Amino acid sequence: MEYEIVIGLEVHVQLNTLSKMFCGCSTKFGAEPNTQTCPVCLGLPGVLPVMNEEAIRLTVKTGLAFGCQVSNFCKFDRKNYYYPDLPKNYQISQYDKPLNAGGSVPIRIKGEKKVIKLTRIHLEEDAGKLVHNVCGGSGVDLNRTGLPLMEIVSEPDIQSPDEAYAYLTSLKQGLKYLGVSDCNMEEGSLRCDANISIRPKGVLQLGTKTEIKNLNSFANVKKSLEYEARRQEKALGDGGRIVQETRLWDAVNDKTVSMRSKEEAHDYRYFPEPDLVPVVLDDEYFRKVAGEIPEMPDVRYERFIAEYKLSEYDAGVMTSDRDLADFFEETSKQGVDPKKVANWIMGDFLKEINTAKVGICDVKVKSSDLASLIKLIDKGTISGKIAKDVFAEMFISGKQPEAVIREKGLIQISDEKAIEGVIEGVLKSNSKVVDDYRSGKKSAAGFIVGLVMKASKGKANPKLVNELLKKKLDEL
Repeated sequence: MEYEIVIGLEVHVQLNTLSKMFCGCSTKFGAEPNTQTCPVCLGLPGVLPVMNEEAIRLTVKTGLAFGCQVSNFCKFDRKNYYYPDLPKNYQISQYDKPLNAGGSVPIRIKGEKKVIKLTRIHLEEDAGKLVHNVCGGSGVDLNRTGLPLMEIVSEPDIQSPDEAYAYLTSLKQGLKYLGVSDCNMEEGSLRCDANISIRPKGVLQLGTKTEIKNLNSFANVKKSLEYEARRQEKALGDGGRIVQETRLWDAVNDKTVSMRSKEEAHDYRYFPEPDLVPVVLDDEYFRKVAGEIPEMPDVRYERFIAEYKLSEYDAGVMTSDRDLADFFEETSKQGVDPKKVANWIMGDFLKEINTAKVGICDVKVKSSDLASLIKLIDKGTISGKIAKDVFAEMFISGKQPEAVIREKGLIQISDEKAIEGVIEGVLKSNSKVVDDYRSGKKSAAGFIVGLVMKASKGKANPKLVNELLKKKLDEL
């Protein structure tokens, strides 16, 4: 029997706030265990939570950006369960009245655009972290307890592990454009739970789903879904059945393993959080937050193709990061060919950034400097080869291209007599290569061009070299 895959993803995103969701403790990553806690996030008797307004704003901003129905009225609920890293034995979350409902995330698969619908985006607090020692024993670090999390829940619209990967990539890109989270998976700022089921092709009824918990990389999401789809298909093919359960991804052995039976909503015994009043927002608040939303990646991608005539690939790279897209656009608006700008960014610019391991905002090269460098190449002041050396120096020193060229004496030689002199010297010293050309080996001309460029230390105008050399060789 032929089966089809049905996937829904739950993504937990830590918000960019300085303090926790319901207390004033720091959210900074990397502190010593249990040093960023207080009676409120430890759940000690007699304490009261105080809501973080910034977390509300960032969640509303996210909902508006992804086309959700943002509620004027929402409330918080207690989600009751026991776990060693949950000091209160309940989590403050949102159940029946979330901030955001609906919405969608655009993805592109093999050049085709598809929209993955969202169920909801709600706000909650994080739990702590269990630390397992190599020598045995475990501890609990409660620094994460109470961090503000958005939970972004998709509809079961995702039909393959590749689509799941594309969805996560697009979602992360949008969140970073908005500045609501750093989405750093290594630090736990973005985590994913994946729900997957299979059903016979053409059947509308959903199959029994399993949940793969706490996936910490997009690659692991893709691999775990691929494995789980094969496992479920084999089980059904062998006459077995799928049990609704929570599973973990064993990255060492590349397989999922059973963790526990899957809880239902009633297992959590939700009830309204008695220590927090409902959140009531007006239309003026929504208009103010909406004014902070930048042009989103998918819209910018389509505009770059239409306005700057970029290929789909180039537009994808240029819009992959908001700061990169800004740099590209600022440079292109200074009278240079956008395609040349994209080539420089995808080549030397990103190469230097990756080598230096710095952010785009930390780069010393300004958009005006890159535009000037491209103009100097177009005018013939320097060659493309020399420009690469100039850019490398610009990246290190932050100097303007003209200053680097002047200091290093890199101005391109465009004087015909000077180039003719170099050509004559090369031909005189390489008579065998000249004989090869005269005997019909036209490829020898390219070799001679290389010798001329080497003799001029790369400064000779390549176009003039080719023209003058061809003329000289034809005379010979």
